[in-house]
Amino acid sequence: MPMYRALFQRIREKLLNRLSGERFKPARREALGVGAAGDKTFPIDRAAEEIIFAELESSGIPLSAVSEEYGIREFHGGGRMILIDPIDGSKNAISGIPFYGTSLAVADGKTVGSVMAAYVVNLVTGDEFLAEKERGAFLNGERISAQQDEELHLIAYEAPSPGRDIARIIPLLAKSHKTRCLGATALDLSYLACGSVSVFVCPSPSRSFDFAGGWLLVKEAGGVITDTRGSSIADVELGLAKSVPLLASGNRRLHERALQLLSG
Repeated sequence: MPMYRALFQRIREKLLNRLSGERFKPARREALGVGAAGDKTFPIDRAAEEIIFAELESSGIPLSAVSEEYGIREFHGGGRMILIDPIDGSKNAISGIPFYGTSLAVADGKTVGSVMAAYVVNLVTGDEFLAEKERGAFLNGERISAQQDEELHLIAYEAPSPGRDIARIIPLLAKSHKTRCLGATALDLSYLACGSVSVFVCPSPSRSFDFAGGWLLVKEAGGVITDTRGSSIADVELGLAKSVPLLASGNRRLHERALQLLSG
């Protein structure tokens, strides 16, 4: 999959060059409207998507894009699906909080299990996470592995509906040494894949472009990712709709422990 790797890295370079000065600009905080997935679109979302689309156009690769902002668009007659979250962590980006990125995932089918290549880039640090099906996961070119032991060192979580979500995950959070709500699902999963995070949980349904790239990264790094009941999400349909709540862990033993705490 060298052609995808090269495409991803060209996109990364353009994004870092164009968006590096976007933090702390009040004028950038006004929403432009609502994107195809139903969330507000901000100038940084639009700018990132335009950069990505321009690179897809110039690549010559037949792809069918599913993007949070635009929706569905075909390039060069369409082909394999590429799921795009132009800015993962938009609220962080427009607030000046330095934790947001871009997530890309290529699939040769219509379900999560068909994702064959994934790329997540931290747009503040430049860290790039790459995974290829059955070939491993990598951070800045170095192979990575998820956490090996069973200790709940750090749990990251997302709570889109805090009044409901936080109460549901308190039993799990209470057993962790540290917790973090970082605000960018794809990056959360990426850092879990390299062992920085023990467990990630999001009790509200997520959209596939939020987690498709992270799903492959976690799997290829030796981690486990399911819904919050422990069921596989490999057969979940890729698209714009919200689909499943997420639970990811560094290994099977950690995952079983997390599931037990959530169900207790």
